[in-house]
Amino acid sequence: MENNSNLLQDARDSLNQVLGPFQLELKRKQRIADFVKQCIVCTDQDDFLQLDELLRSKTAETAEHEQELSLCRPVFSLLRDYADKQAEMYRLRFAEDIRKLAEEAGLPVHIDFPDFSILKGIEGTVNFRKRFTVINKKILKTVDPRRIIRAVLKIKNQLYEVSYNPQAFIDSIYKTYTEIVRRENRASGDTIPIRQFYMAYTMTLQSRSFLQTMEKAKFREYTPDQFAVDIWRYFQSDVKASSDGHVLQLRPGRNSSLWLIDSDGQRRQITGISFQEKENDSKKTIGTAQAL
Repeated sequence: MENNSNLLQDARDSLNQVLGPFQLELKRKQRIADFVKQCIVCTDQDDFLQLDELLRSKTAETAEHEQELSLCRPVFSLLRDYADKQAEMYRLRFAEDIRKLAEEAGLPVHIDFPDFSILKGIEGTVNFRKRFTVINKKILKTVDPRRIIRAVLKIKNQLYEVSYNPQAFIDSIYKTYTEIVRRENRASGDTIPIRQFYMAYTMTLQSRSFLQTMEKAKFREYTPDQFAVDIWRYFQSDVKASSDGHVLQLRPGRNSSLWLIDSDGQRRQITGISFQEKENDSKKTIGTAQAL
């Protein structure tokens, strides 16, 4: 019985050694087959933007080197030229299409081609020549307005669909400010470097579990874009100051700065943050102190 058991174990090991590479090769060929099918669908629908993306991909390069697909090479070349020319011509219609799609999605949009902005805190630039779009510094390898709007909606959900209370927000950042001031023996009203403040505030948002273990999986991300939008939403609210009457001030500058949104809705490089006692007229400050 022991000999039979060893024989069967050896057989299983041998078959697994053969099966593994065979399955990997099948999956590789299936990915290429799916790529060719996608190209066929694009030609059927004359979706030259998607076709242009497909034929610029690494999968296209891999497919062209497949001996079994050698007859596809001249077809790919023909389609690549066609899609490239159509995409270049589409540049003139891009602004109109992205505006229409944004309106259908209920998004306010401002276009100054190649730049565009949708809501405060969401900005993009389209590079038609290289066929990519940058949205909030993230690269999207497409100039297809449908995919751009889908990406924007995802960012909108991340930035705007979170629970937000302007009074709780300003109180929380004022608390972080006072803790830094006390820890560093500063005077109340002193300007704190914005990057130092942002990191300190981000740590206040972390769970006790993360602070105990510092496990990356437990870290709660709080991006500079989220920080900028939260500050903008505070400026747009009826809240004028922290609960004990201190008003937020942002100091513009270029060194060690963050791009934030001031009370006028303008993106500015901010180097410092402070809180001042509220003036008697209880008028909300513009939110950005003059640079020294």
